[in-house]
This record gives sequence, structure tokens and C-alpha cells, in this order.
Amino acid sequence: MNAPEKMKVIKAACPHDCPDTCALEVSVSGGRAVKVAGSQSHPFTGGTLCTKVSRYLERTYADSRVLHPMRRVGRKGEGRFVRISWDDALDEIASRFGELAASAEGPQTILPYSYAGTMGMVQYGSMDRRFFHRLGASQLGRTICSTAGAWGQKATLGANMGTDPEAVVDAKLILIWGSNPIVSNLHFWSRVQEAKRRGARVVAIDPLRSLTAEKCDEHIALLPGTDGALALGMMNVIIGEGRIDREYVSSYTLGYDKLAERVKEYPPQKVAAICGIPEETVVRLARDYASAHPSMIRLNYGMQRHAGGGMAVRTVACLPALTGAWRDAAGGLLMSTGGAYPVDMHALERPDLMRGAARTINMSTIGDALLDATPSVSAIYVYNSNPVAVAPESKKVIEGFSREDMFCVVHEIFQTDTADYADILLPATTQLEHFDVHRSYGHYYLLANNPAIAPVGESKPNSEVFRELARRMGFTESCFRDTDEQIARSAFRWNDPLLAGSSFERLKEEGWLRLSVPARWAPFAEGNFRTPSGKCEFDSRWLKSLGHDPLPCYTPPRESAQSSPALAAKYPLAFISPPARNALNSSFANLPVFLDAEKEPTLDINSEDAKARGIAPGDTLRIFNDRGEFRAKARVSDKSREGVVTALSLWWRKLGGGNANDVTSQAVTDFGAGATFYDCLVEVEKAS
Repeated sequence: MNAPEKMKVIKAACPHDCPDTCALEVSVSGGRAVKVAGSQSHPFTGGTLCTKVSRYLERTYADSRVLHPMRRVGRKGEGRFVRISWDDALDEIASRFGELAASAEGPQTILPYSYAGTMGMVQYGSMDRRFFHRLGASQLGRTICSTAGAWGQKATLGANMGTDPEAVVDAKLILIWGSNPIVSNLHFWSRVQEAKRRGARVVAIDPLRSLTAEKCDEHIALLPGTDGALALGMMNVIIGEGRIDREYVSSYTLGYDKLAERVKEYPPQKVAAICGIPEETVVRLARDYASAHPSMIRLNYGMQRHAGGGMAVRTVACLPALTGAWRDAAGGLLMSTGGAYPVDMHALERPDLMRGAARTINMSTIGDALLDATPSVSAIYVYNSNPVAVAPESKKVIEGFSREDMFCVVHEIFQTDTADYADILLPATTQLEHFDVHRSYGHYYLLANNPAIAPVGESKPNSEVFRELARRMGFTESCFRDTDEQIARSAFRWNDPLLAGSSFERLKEEGWLRLSVPARWAPFAEGNFRTPSGKCEFDSRWLKSLGHDPLPCYTPPRESAQSSPALAAKYPLAFISPPARNALNSSFANLPVFLDAEKEPTLDINSEDAKARGIAPGDTLRIFNDRGEFRAKARVSDKSREGVVTALSLWWRKLGGGNANDVTSQAVTDFGAGATFYDCLVEVEKAS
């Protein structure tokens, strides 16, 4: 009789679009994963996982997984398929791509569409980028989440990096600005709680009284898209009352005198009217921020999803330099740590394979692109994303994916809303079934993801599918034969000082490595900003060269009572759609355990707005504007401030009967051409 197989524990990493990038330990017995837990040894993960990833086995072994290649047999959108072999699927894709590449309009008629369904360096962007570069396909502008904020940080700090979140426990004032860490940054929140126990004051700045805001000492419910104005009002008070750190400003900033003149245009009374908050709130917040040492700002991406989002992030990012908050490891600002890692993007993506200049299509305007691009998009390959659910202005996105003349390939774990429109549907691996390496955008650790189990069914990782397609397309360059581990080895510049003493072999074996920075790292304590001047740039020459205002300023939302009074008369309610606790964009949103928890789409509406419309709790509502409409159950309270309604997202269309993106706009941000999901006016009424 054979002895039972010994339990193995595999070191892995969470792949999802979350700043925590948790270190995982996967227990495996008899070739099957039986437990997923947070690593006890990883300093940031600390043995805990969010409710979503702690149930990851229900995702990996879900009955609804796509397990083999399929070909469409019904109309697009019906989601009817028949099983085919991998050879048949790949041969058909290669043949169709080859025909388009040889056509008069050429390979630019082919478009990849992907984003952060996995954040690993290998499966997010390596062999796929090489393949589409070599093919000559249109490039995708991956703007849907963070580009506006990234540009804003680059203009001010020079890079997407900032405070080490492990140090926040020593802060005395923490501003949680446009963020809901209980839902989307759990391990940062645990450190905020420790800071509170040590006496810190915590303030939430958010139009919604979120789960996080409910637990803060104060909640400032400003109007959506007015964050930049609030920051300018704070600077007006801080500078006007002489509350700056003069030595830090003199030594480590550029353009202070110009900034001091600019903020005179934003007195507290004016800012209060813009933001819809009391004037005394603006003044008190500024004084509290300037007097607390250390003070830390946690920004997140919600506050940059409007017309002036990039400038808003830039403006808030000026605050810590004014007060010298960067001097202390627990001070400063954190939006992303991703820019600190020495990533070798050239080695991963091989842009040198491109032959000539390819056009770039913005993923945030994919609806318009599929309908109106010239030359037309004749083929689209979707992976790591679900655009029919997540892209703005759904009506146009659906119309584009419904085109019978467009060849559509979807590589997915589940039959998503987008998969229903595929001509060829391919089965994808989950994180437990492939190799990858990760950086984080919420801490300073690299992580390795070692495969714990063999691929379920006939599923394949992104990297393997693009290797096979490259072979069928006749691409002979040696980079198309790189294994996943070879790609992962090349992902980081191991000779960089930030990786001193580290190696790929050590990362793979140990599971995680910290960048070579001090335990209490204050990255800008003595300047050393990543800007051209090496200083925090209040006056940005880079922005000026691009035709933008080089100084912080306020750009209002496109859709608001202040900027669009005629539109607001028709659609008077500002609409935002932050993440639900049990979903991550559209990931996890189909699993029974999370559907049971969320139950149905809801809309938070202020009691005064509900009363004016005769709406009672539990009513089915129609939320609409000129772009479209969807339905949700009313939740009447003061969670959403008056004049603002909130739909927690993101529901699959076929499970929720539509979703928030039926009403959102394809208009883009000031910097980086990002999506403006929270720049949206609607009206609400009881559904007939």
C-alpha cells in the first residue's frame, strides 16, 4: 500500500490589481491545492488575506471555468460555443492574423486588448507584447486605471513612489484621500489602525462615507472631482499663514514663489463653494496638516478619474514638500510604489521587434475605436480584461464587439460578458497554475509565484499561447522560445543598487525579497526626487513642454453643476462607482459566494435626494443619462452626500442586468488620456 503523499507548501503571490500584492502559501496534496493562506513571514502580508483571495480555491476549481478551446456557433453575444482542439484554435487565429497582416491595410487592423487581470511581469506583459510588436499590430494605450495619477506624480515627484506603508504606524495625522483601504488596501488599513492606537488622527476625504470613512475620526465629503481645489485651498492657508518648512522648501523644491502667487487665487471661501464643504473645514484641515508631524497622505486612484485628475494628483502631491513631511519615514505621500522597482521593460516587451511605427488605440475609448477607427479594427485579442463590463459607455462597446466582420479572440478563465462575443474562446490558467514574478504598487517587496498545480483542464497561460502563435506565424527570433523562468529572470535589472544582495534564484526560492532600502526609508528626506531638477517641482518644465499649465491649478469635472449647468439641469446627480468589497473590477464578481454576499446591484442615494424623487429603500431604480441606463435597488441613507449617488461595482452585465458603465463617458483625463469614470451626471427615478 502506497504511503499518502506528503503535503507540500508552495510559495506564491496574489496576482490581482491591488496594492497589497500578498505573499501566498499554497498547500498541495495529491496534485490538488487544498489551502491558500497569507505568508506569515512576509512583513506586509503578515499571514492575512482579503475575503476574496482567501477563497481563491473556489475560483481555481469553479465549475464554471472555461476548460477547453471553443468556437462560436450562435450570434455574437449569445455565448454559444462548441469544443475544438488547441491546434484548430491556434491554426485559425494564426491564419486570420496572417491574412490581415498581408492585406492592404496591414497588421494595424489587429488590436490586443489587455489590462490587469493578472499583475505578474510574465503574464501581464512579456511574450504577448513581443508577439504584437513583431506582428506590427496596433498598440494599446493601457490607460483605464492609473495614467492620470502617474503623470501627476511624475510631474511633481519624478516617479511613482513615496512613503513606505510599513512606516505609517508612526504617523500623527493620516489623510485617506480618495481611498477605501478596508476594501482595496487591507494591509495598509491594519497599519492605520495601529497608528490610531498610538494616537494618530485619521481623516477620510471622499464623497462617499465608505466602510473606511465610517471608522475615521473625521469624514470630509467633498463633491466628486474637486480634490485639486481642496489641496489648493489648503496651500493657500499653509503659505498665507507661514506654516511652511522654509528650510525644506528652500533646499528641495523648485518654483515656490510661483506657487505662492498661484494659490492666492484659491482662498478658502472660494474653495469651500467649489467642494461643497464648509469654509472652516478647509482652514482647519490645512492647519492640522501643517502642524502634525509626521503627517501622511494616502492617495488612491478614485480621485483621478475625472477631467482634471492628473492635475489633481499633482496638486495634492505638492503638499508634503511644503510642510517638510517628507523628512520622516512616516510622513509624505503614497499613491504607488511601482516606480521604485528596477524593471527592465525592454527585455520583457522587446519593442525593438516593431517594424515601423504602429498606431496606438486608447483602451479607455475602445467603444469609439471599434466603431470608427480608420483603418477599421478587423481583429481583437482580449486577455486579462473584460471590456464589455469594464470599459466606459457600454452601449458603444457592445455595438463594437457585436460586429460580425470583426474576428474576436478571448483568452479567459470564465465565460465573461466579453467572452460571449468571442469567435474563438481559449481557456486560461489561474495564478496557481503558472510561473510569474511580481512587483507591488503598495509596498517595497518583489515576489515570486511558483506554480502549485498543473493547469486545470486544457488551460494555458498567456505566455504559452503567444509562444505557440509566434511559431505558427513563422517568427524565428530566439526571444519567442524563452521559457517563463527565463522571462522572469530578465524582468528586473539585478545589478541595480536597489537589488543589492538579491538574485532571481533567491527570489524564486524564498518567495519574496525587499528592495535594498532601509527599514525606515524616507525616500525624499533630503530631496533626491526623480525629477530632472532632483527637487519637488511646484513649477514643472516637463508639463510646460507638453502644453500644460506648469503650476498646480484646478480643472473642474466636465460634468458638474459648476461647469455644465445646462447638463446638470437635466441630470442633476453626480455619479461614482467605486469597487464593491467582494469584487475586484469584474474579477470574482461571478463566484457564487460573492454573489450571495453582494446579492444584487444597489445604488446609495442621500435621503434628501430620495425624498425629492419619492424613492424609498428597496425601490428598483432607473439610473440614466444620454449615454444609457441601468437598474439597481435603492439604499437610502447619508452614506452618499447630497447631490451624489453611488453604485458599488462592478457587476457582470449578464448577472446584474447592466452595470455602471452604461452611463459613464469615454471622455479622457487631462494627463495620460485616462478614463473618467467618476466624471458623470445622471438622473434617478423609480423604475416602471
